[in-house]
Amino acid sequence: MGKILFSAIVPVLHESHRINHLIDHLHGLKAHQQGCEIIVVDGSPEADTIDAVRSDQVITITAGTGRARQMNAGATVAHGEVLIFLHVDTALPDDAFTKIGSVMKQTEYVGGAFDLGIQSDKFVYRILEYWVSIRCRLTRIPYGDQAIFIRKNYFKKIGGYREIPIMEDVELMRRIRAAGDKIYIIPDRAMTSPRRWEQEGFIYVNMRNTVLLLLYYLGVSPAKLARFYQKFNT
Repeated sequence: MGKILFSAIVPVLHESHRINHLIDHLHGLKAHQQGCEIIVVDGSPEADTIDAVRSDQVITITAGTGRARQMNAGATVAHGEVLIFLHVDTALPDDAFTKIGSVMKQTEYVGGAFDLGIQSDKFVYRILEYWVSIRCRLTRIPYGDQAIFIRKNYFKKIGGYREIPIMEDVELMRRIRAAGDKIYIIPDRAMTSPRRWEQEGFIYVNMRNTVLLLLYYLGVSPAKLARFYQKFNT
């Protein structure tokens, strides 16, 4: 493969039915031959997702449950200059590595993310995508399902993800902004599955997420928010 420029870190929990589809997708992307390692970090003690991985080109490790903890664990074993934190149900644009590389050549940016895309033909999702695009450009705070990427040396310098049960992506981006550093939102879309909206209801999911975000900005602890989230889903 040559020099590894990118490390795609995928935190998983009971995703054996999805993981190989994502791995095949990443292997098929343009410029993959430039160098991209895939690191799957399983948060389950049973490591059932790791057991399902078919490719011998994938690095697999286990970590304590919690997306932030898993992503930090993946970063510690990564060899790439740029870390890409990728949800298992999100697909990157075909030329994603080229686009990320172009951003990272601009030294004023420490990282970035893609615009959000949702894998559905329903018009309501186009409205959501448009709103997320506006929100990201106003706040400079993309979410995890937008394939956040960041320079590895900067990620280490800033302390990685805070190992909190929820809002770890928002917390990291607020810390980057508070440090006076810049991220870049690539206008191409990272396409994520609509499964959580389809399973729980479009209006319900968006209202719940908005309430959680507002409470977080008002200073409610992530631990309390996580309990609140669990009550929403019981």
